[in-house]
Amino acid sequence: MAGDAKQMPGEQKAAILLRAIGEEAAAQVMKQLDPKEIKKLGHFMNGTAKISKEDEETVISEFESASSSGEVQFKGNEYIRNILIKALGPEKAKSIIESMTRKSYPGLEALKWVDAKSLASMIKVEHPQTIAVILAHLESEQASQLLAQLPEFLRGDVALRLATMEEVQPDVLEELSNTMQEALLSNTGMRAQSLGGTEMMADIMTRLDKTTEGNIMAKIAEKSQPLADAIRALMFVFDDLIKLDDRGMQELMKEISKEDLPLALRGANSDIKDKFFKNMSSRAAEMLKDDMESKGPVKIADVEKSQQNILKVCRKLEEEGRIVVAGAGEEML
Repeated sequence: MAGDAKQMPGEQKAAILLRAIGEEAAAQVMKQLDPKEIKKLGHFMNGTAKISKEDEETVISEFESASSSGEVQFKGNEYIRNILIKALGPEKAKSIIESMTRKSYPGLEALKWVDAKSLASMIKVEHPQTIAVILAHLESEQASQLLAQLPEFLRGDVALRLATMEEVQPDVLEELSNTMQEALLSNTGMRAQSLGGTEMMADIMTRLDKTTEGNIMAKIAEKSQPLADAIRALMFVFDDLIKLDDRGMQELMKEISKEDLPLALRGANSDIKDKFFKNMSSRAAEMLKDDMESKGPVKIADVEKSQQNILKVCRKLEEEGRIVVAGAGEEML
């Protein structure tokens, strides 16, 4: 069986290569072959024990050279199909493979990013068959929301057309895609976008360290004191925690880090400290005070970082509706 490796038949080289890559990898390759191919390889694999190291290296080198030059053709689609079937089962794999090979229509794809109400407003003047084709290109959840937003007199007709739809010609889809793309551009292309503003600036400022925040605010005040006042009024800083009611403060303390609180309070005024102490048991308050005193000198940057961490938790709880933080000048009932 040994001989000039370059003159060997392809099946013999494949058998040598399989031996070289080891049992586990070879087994994975063999799983991808049909019985006829395995039988051919098996004939030559019986003789690979007599192959010299030099011939093996020649075969490996030839394979590396062929694969890097593109001479070796990998059956990518078949490989992906087999992997998907193994991972997801035949039905789900078929659905994914169909979506991978389906021609893309950018105008129809873009509709998936439009909310149902806006989309309904945009397409309600189209023919029911056109609306049904658009629905067919959406995920079921979005399609159901869109259907609910359509005028009542259209829903039944569109649903009937969608349920009985079979094939739509590519040129029809292409034209519809282009029309939808133009409609989206005309609806959104010239619309100004809201960017920046005092609220955004206030949010940024509360995330800065005190020195940087003070310097920037001073610069803004030099140019426009009313603007600086407007930003400051919207800023939420550690001292603003005094505005939390007792229930909100207790909810906040459930979520914040035990490491952050003693550090954050080191840089707080006495009103804020008292606010925290009175919303915990006397024993917990004494333990917190001991913890604060036992830490010794701490960096201002560490104190500010802990305060920021607590403010982040506070904002998160407010966004979740679990606490209410009064804004500047706001009265709470």
